[in-house]
Amino acid sequence: MRIHLPNSAFLGNIDPFIRGFDPSQPDRLEITANDKWIAVHPSVISMVAALGLKVGPAGIACQKFEARSSHYFVRMGLFKLLGIPTDIAITEHEPAGRFIPLTQIRTSDELTRFITEMIPLLHLEAEQAKTIGYIVSELVRNVLEHAETMHGAILCAQYYNKSNSIRIGIADAGLGIRATITRSHSAETDLDAIRLALMPGITGTTRREGGTEQNAGAGLFFIKSIASVNRDFFVIYSGAGFYKLLKKSAGRRLRLQADPFQDRHSSDGNMPSWPGTVVGVDITLNQTEEFSRLLDAIRETYSSAVSERRKQRSRRPRFT
Repeated sequence: MRIHLPNSAFLGNIDPFIRGFDPSQPDRLEITANDKWIAVHPSVISMVAALGLKVGPAGIACQKFEARSSHYFVRMGLFKLLGIPTDIAITEHEPAGRFIPLTQIRTSDELTRFITEMIPLLHLEAEQAKTIGYIVSELVRNVLEHAETMHGAILCAQYYNKSNSIRIGIADAGLGIRATITRSHSAETDLDAIRLALMPGITGTTRREGGTEQNAGAGLFFIKSIASVNRDFFVIYSGAGFYKLLKKSAGRRLRLQADPFQDRHSSDGNMPSWPGTVVGVDITLNQTEEFSRLLDAIRETYSSAVSERRKQRSRRPRFT
């Protein structure tokens, strides 16, 4: 495999970066980078880390980073996580409230710690921050339960004070969406599978419409809805399928669509095949009325789901 870090790869212009990914020779990873400047979304860093963990240190060939911005990758923990030696020296500052470096999540306890660290980055009221944290935890839980990868989910996040926004990237090198969604639903292509995964109530754990008490199939729909309400970008990439929610104009009437293809978006079913799933989202944290109403509705939905799960557990027979 070969992956190149360009001078710029954020969600708005991530398409060329993904098209440049070479998935051949899956037991090796060559990492190259722009020698002048590198500025990328957290999802890009998570992607590199997920691939590197998949092949292991012995399978990685990484060029020396010459760009002045290379210290960012050291601070985000890329070289340390992948066991890549580097002579780039940095002065570390306290990350709380500004960013979360690359984090590998394989257990529920690791997920809890990540969400706890993410809350200060949101700069929101406690209940609103908790709601977004719950959605992210659902996305990661899907990886832990269904991706079947020993390396788990790789996440990182960055807060941008100027725009009052957070950018989050989640990547894994597991089975991918199509392999899991087709356990219960028909999807001929990776893009078909992505479309289903973004619909509320569709989950690979059951054919039942609306999902189950344990898995409502709504995490991706909710995070896409938050991006939509805030007129932000959202990207999901799995196998050869790629979907990007595009920003809506300020004057355009907002409406949440159950079918993601009815949103303003771009998509491609012939991208280089990614071994797993990548999710990237930008969330503007300005507390508009629409944003607050949506978070309230999501919180009510999740509260109901959690309550039902607890009831299900209490109904289980106990043996002494």
